[in-house]
Amino acid sequence: MRLSAFVSLLHSVGPVVIGISLGFTLSLLCVSWTDEACYPHGEEGDAVVPGQDGPLRGARKPSSVSNSNDMESEEDFEPRIVPYKQVQPSSPKKVFRAKYISTELGIRERLFVGVLTSKNTINTLGVAVNRTISHHLDNVIFFTGTRNRKVPHGMLVVSHGDERLIWNMFQNIKYILDHYIDEYDWFYFVQDDAYTEADRLKSLVDHLSVARELYMGSPEEFIGGEMEGKYCYGGFGYILSRTLLLRLQPFLENCRNDILSARPDEWLGRCIIDHTNTNCVAEFEGLRYHRFELGKNSDPSKEQSDQLTSALTVHPVSDPEQMYRLHRFFTEIELQKTYSEIVRLQAEIMNVSADAFEGNWTSQWPVGVNPPFQPQSRFEVLKWEYFTEEEIYSCVDGAPKCQLRGIDRLDVANVIEAAMGELNRKYKPVLHLKKQQLINGYRRFDPTRGMEYTLDLQVEAVNQKGHGRSITKRVHLVRPLSKTEIIPMPYVTEATRVHIIIPLTLQDRGYVDHFLEAFASNAFETSENAILTFLFIYDPVEAQQVNQNDIFAGVKNQINAYEHKYPAVKIPWISVKTETPSQIKFMDIISKKHPVDTLFFLAHANTEVNSEFLNRCRMNSINNWQVFFPIHFQDYKPEVAYHNQQLPVTTHLLKDAGHFDRLSFGEACFYNSDYMATRTRMVADVQENEEILETLDIYDMFVKYSDLHVFRAVEPALHQKYVYRDCNPRLSEDIYHRCIQGNLEGLGSRSQLAMLLFEQEQGNST
Repeated sequence: MRLSAFVSLLHSVGPVVIGISLGFTLSLLCVSWTDEACYPHGEEGDAVVPGQDGPLRGARKPSSVSNSNDMESEEDFEPRIVPYKQVQPSSPKKVFRAKYISTELGIRERLFVGVLTSKNTINTLGVAVNRTISHHLDNVIFFTGTRNRKVPHGMLVVSHGDERLIWNMFQNIKYILDHYIDEYDWFYFVQDDAYTEADRLKSLVDHLSVARELYMGSPEEFIGGEMEGKYCYGGFGYILSRTLLLRLQPFLENCRNDILSARPDEWLGRCIIDHTNTNCVAEFEGLRYHRFELGKNSDPSKEQSDQLTSALTVHPVSDPEQMYRLHRFFTEIELQKTYSEIVRLQAEIMNVSADAFEGNWTSQWPVGVNPPFQPQSRFEVLKWEYFTEEEIYSCVDGAPKCQLRGIDRLDVANVIEAAMGELNRKYKPVLHLKKQQLINGYRRFDPTRGMEYTLDLQVEAVNQKGHGRSITKRVHLVRPLSKTEIIPMPYVTEATRVHIIIPLTLQDRGYVDHFLEAFASNAFETSENAILTFLFIYDPVEAQQVNQNDIFAGVKNQINAYEHKYPAVKIPWISVKTETPSQIKFMDIISKKHPVDTLFFLAHANTEVNSEFLNRCRMNSINNWQVFFPIHFQDYKPEVAYHNQQLPVTTHLLKDAGHFDRLSFGEACFYNSDYMATRTRMVADVQENEEILETLDIYDMFVKYSDLHVFRAVEPALHQKYVYRDCNPRLSEDIYHRCIQGNLEGLGSRSQLAMLLFEQEQGNST
């Protein structure tokens, strides 16, 4: 029994005892191996403490033990004294600062648009695309194969010189990578036979993440279906991210050489899929690329499809007229959405203002428009103009009453029509109101709100039973200032050289001395980038006597004197003979003597020219875009402005000292190429009537015969002394009367002239 009990106990405890014994034994073995590894001897120790004899001597593991050589090296260490050497100051490096803040901060524009066109469609569909989207988007460039001699006005066209479609697509992508990849986040390509709703396109890319490799458009299967993946069909356009194009850039040359395709959109899709593994998608992050396929000869206004209403692109468009109809269709949709949003916001403002401290009075009228201007003194009070349907009692020329004409008459008629429409909308269907007459009308311009109107209207109110009654209603209206639109302008620089042209007649000789003296201090001494040219105008009699009695001999001597005083300055002059001085005839001669990129400033000898104005002349004159006609400040006649007073040494820009002569168009800044192009358009009319050259001035020529922006603005840096202009009756009737009126207004202000008349009447009465 005892033996059996012992055996059973051994069976239960034995494995435990054996396991513990085995564990102790293995631990002892491990300790001996570890000690052997941790305490190196001979060659093995050299492997653990690396570089004892090299530059890393003394560098060892924390658990290692240094040998005797290390101890001796540490005991033999002696500090060294390193002599101090003063650091020679080096010239500071010039810090490069970007010209624009956006460049320095790495801020890029959002969207670049490239339109694929051809020589056969650029003047039709290309122009239609440009007119429908260019004013909505910042940068639109048209890509074509063949170079055209005539490029439509207002379009930026890049020509590659080859009609091969695949080659053109390769060049388009390469052009983007070379010129615009660092400036934009998204790149949109579309054919010129597709309409693009520009605002929806901008809204789409504004909600996309710029860090994604995105290829977005209308997915299509490859021809034959042998290749996996989908490409974006070019007819509906497609969007490429900057990140995707940067990844594609190293493989672009390989795609051109290795991929064979008949269609450029399919070629680009295969290149993107092969090298970036990115397929075309129509939906991304909950945003969808909506498109609509338009039927042949279909009218968008008659389409009853939600797909068309929500489309971002519509394809194919057969002709420009259909493109414009589509643009009108989508514009009306967006306009209705805007009106609905305005109504919603007005209701929300009224709802919130009801809980404010002052109640509904906190919401200004009209709802959402700025509150009226509050004057701080009596000098800031805005004046009201009284008007009727035929007359206005505040005239430009200061007369107490004048007839409503032109835009003022249209303005009053439009306001009355709007007032009647609002009244009928308010009382409909209970009453129907018919206008009888405008009793009183008041208007004023509030710079914080817009044009305000108050109308007293006599109307006939007709009820549903047909009974009518004449009543008077007072209506308040506001024509609010619209949102300011920033128009993209071509880049200009202040480094352009200005060629100043001064025409001189016999009567202008007396102004040359003062002009040259002022111009020398403002331009010659400051090395201004400008060239002064005089144009001597002789009549036939003066031209015959030029050898015996040159009327401009004194001026020519003055020119020689200034050229001698300033050796780096040359003042050229040109002599012409004519019976009728004409700006266009003069410029025809000067234009032929200068390159096409010359910037002209046509001025009068009585004009004081300085650097401040010349810079504005450079900035406001844009080649193939804009011409600049400044309005100079002219002094009043001294005998009138300073009657019975001592004349001042210098004249300041004060209302009693002078005025901005809005009737003078003698000063002009424009490029020679713009003048030549406009002058060419006159050829047909000049052949029919040669007197046009004498009856028109340069301002009228640009307005009538060019598509350029004619920019006219007051210029405080351009100053003229008082001068009585000789008005040539041979010029057109408008120019002649404008000259006469300018002489009269240049005499003095109304108060100064009234004071002279009052003194004269007082003297006559005594």
